[in-house]
Amino acid sequence: MTRAIIKLFYIGVFFTAFFLLKAVSPLYADIYTYIDSQGVLHFTNVPTSSNYKLYIRERPARPSNSYTTDQYDHLIATASKKHGIAFALLKALIKIESDFNPLAISGAGAKGLMQIMPDNIKALKIKNPFNPWENIMGGSRYLKQLIKRFDGKLPLALAAYNAGPNIVERYQRVPPFKETEDFVEKVMKYYSVFKKG
Repeated sequence: MTRAIIKLFYIGVFFTAFFLLKAVSPLYADIYTYIDSQGVLHFTNVPTSSNYKLYIRERPARPSNSYTTDQYDHLIATASKKHGIAFALLKALIKIESDFNPLAISGAGAKGLMQIMPDNIKALKIKNPFNPWENIMGGSRYLKQLIKRFDGKLPLALAAYNAGPNIVERYQRVPPFKETEDFVEKVMKYYSVFKKG
């Protein structure tokens, strides 16, 4: 009977400590348990023998909810001023490209907040595309080049940002690709939303 009470006590202590620590900082580890020959209950996240059995499997939460829409506003404002592009437009582009995830990578290999393609990363002399400052400054510079190339016609510049400038020049309009048409429409929608905000 005493051994059972001791086990319950240790289980209570373990769970209290576990949940207190979890509340302070995220812990991502599997928990293993083992009862030795004396009836003592052991817990660990690093089993040292095959006697330990999996007790709790922990999966990290998806990080996508951790990005907020205003955490890069100070960088966007600086890029806006430096490159003469509306703050709301840059923010809308980031929203659609990466949903404010600085570590985003597309299937085509575009990287960071503004989803800059590898060739453009080199051309824009970006050392670390996952650095929010470098990515926003480089992406803003590239968008400015496209706006100038397409005589200030924003839908064409945005289409070029998505599909590439040569394709837009070939069609002389937003190319008839659903992805590009949707991209331009979504960026323009959020541009309007962020202008009001």
